[in-house]
Amino acid sequence: MSKPLPKVILRNEKAEAVKRFHPWIFSGAIANADRDIDDGDLVQVEDQRGNFLAIGHFNSNNIAVKVLSFQKFKDVESCFLRKVKAAYDMRKVIGLAESTETNCYRLINAEGDGLPGLVIDWYNGTAVVLAYSIAMYRSRELLVDCLKEVYGDRLHAVYDKSASVLPKSFTANSTMRNEYIYGSRRMDTVLEYGHEFIVDWETGQKTGFFIDQREHRHQLAQYVKDKSVLNTFCYSGGFSVYAVKAGASLVHSLDSSVKAMDWTTQNVALNNPHNVEHKSITGDVFDYLIGCEQEYDVIILDPPAFAKNQSARHAAVMAYKRLNYEAIAQVKPGGIVMTFSCSQVVTPDLFKGAVVAGAIESGRSVQILNHLTQPADHPTSLYHPEGLYLKGLVLRVG
Repeated sequence: MSKPLPKVILRNEKAEAVKRFHPWIFSGAIANADRDIDDGDLVQVEDQRGNFLAIGHFNSNNIAVKVLSFQKFKDVESCFLRKVKAAYDMRKVIGLAESTETNCYRLINAEGDGLPGLVIDWYNGTAVVLAYSIAMYRSRELLVDCLKEVYGDRLHAVYDKSASVLPKSFTANSTMRNEYIYGSRRMDTVLEYGHEFIVDWETGQKTGFFIDQREHRHQLAQYVKDKSVLNTFCYSGGFSVYAVKAGASLVHSLDSSVKAMDWTTQNVALNNPHNVEHKSITGDVFDYLIGCEQEYDVIILDPPAFAKNQSARHAAVMAYKRLNYEAIAQVKPGGIVMTFSCSQVVTPDLFKGAVVAGAIESGRSVQILNHLTQPADHPTSLYHPEGLYLKGLVLRVG
């Protein structure tokens, strides 16, 4: 570092969490701090005895510091490059970074890869960046340099979509916008286990595609041969694509978005060698399940987050109970329900409890065949359980 970093001093009794490598430091843990620290500034964290604890990015909110390193480092550029290279190497180890049948994956998963507030997804030559903190937004040029170093001429473009997710306090009265910060759009199709998908990272949700469901889509294929399938909250039709290619007898895709249904229709058309009957249905999932006269062999429930914060958690749990009741009550005997929650504040136990409550109300026998979670390219730190958000169950209904 060219000059000493401003300091944030923690109360001695609050330093233990940092010593246990938890990457969040809450405002209530701070005893005092240097003046004139702005949001996004790098700070050095110490205890009241002057012992070094961490270096992180400062924010004037409840999570006051997000830790970038628990060791001192020479400069932020080498720190970022080391972490991006390590993230790439891990994706190489798990068979993604150089795969010929899958060319889209998550490269940086925030705290799980040691870069809090940052998500980068790789789409066949285009890196899509979501910076959830002002510090990471200000690091965009550095991130481009890191991506160039790691990918070389395989990197065609970097699209920054941070304006979609940054807090309004950062984006108000600013010129922040979603834009290409390197290169330009060259392609919009990717491969996932050999399935072709149209991805619109510019206008689609999050980075354009829900990469975190890759392994569950792949797993679905074993259940759908010659079966009728209902894919709810289908977005761009990921599960539907796998179902038609695996030889389902018919597939119905359901979402409330007209755009999503058009997108699903296109993706299914790219991946339907068996000419499986497919229908895109625009409508409310709860209403459809309640009024549905057709029975399905397989139902997928992949709703958006029902709870964004703790205050909404109880209502979310009740919604999961109702949703799973409707699907369990409707599916054919011997059928499969693949059910998910991506609400971080709803723990796996709470989610399972909601599913159990719905199953009890249905009066049917239900077996758990599999517990599901986010894939290896969405890693969590062992010291940061808050990074686990995706949970799911594969159920067989008698």
